[in-house]
Amino acid sequence: MLLHVCCGPCAVHPHRALVAEGYSPLGFFFNPNIQPSREYRRRLDTAQDYASRSGLDLEVAGGYRPELHLEATLPVRKDRDVRCRACYDLRLTEAAREATARGLGEFTTTLLVSPYQLHDEVRRAGEAAAERAGGEVRFTYRDFRPGWREGVALSRELGLYRQPYCGCLWSEVERYERGRS
Repeated sequence: MLLHVCCGPCAVHPHRALVAEGYSPLGFFFNPNIQPSREYRRRLDTAQDYASRSGLDLEVAGGYRPELHLEATLPVRKDRDVRCRACYDLRLTEAAREATARGLGEFTTTLLVSPYQLHDEVRRAGEAAAERAGGEVRFTYRDFRPGWREGVALSRELGLYRQPYCGCLWSEVERYERGRS
């Protein structure tokens, strides 16, 4: 199974849960939504740190390519729900492609652990990405949210960097605007 990893802290519970189910997931870090480059590097380093400490094999794809996310979200940036859908589609389409290319039969994402993500939209994006991949891979849905608090506690124990926003430019702007009002 391929496990799309949005960040190190969010990988903790899903990785552990999948291993407990008998999987040996391959982590896949593809997150062109993360801006600026310093934040991208910090999150990538944290994901790699978690992976090396937990035994999760982690592949990194794409490098720092924020233009991919901007192209997908700029036209819909004012509508959070539509913007997030476009972001999920971008990342999970790449995860489905990677799972297919590696001959893995299924994929899922650590986005499903966060109570802050649009859970039903993540699921829809994963299922649509699997369909677009030609039926050679399936999206494995898991509601990882019940383990979110445990994952937070473990990530803190491990000293992992915990970011204050989802990663995209638009969410960072919204976060600062809320703080000013």
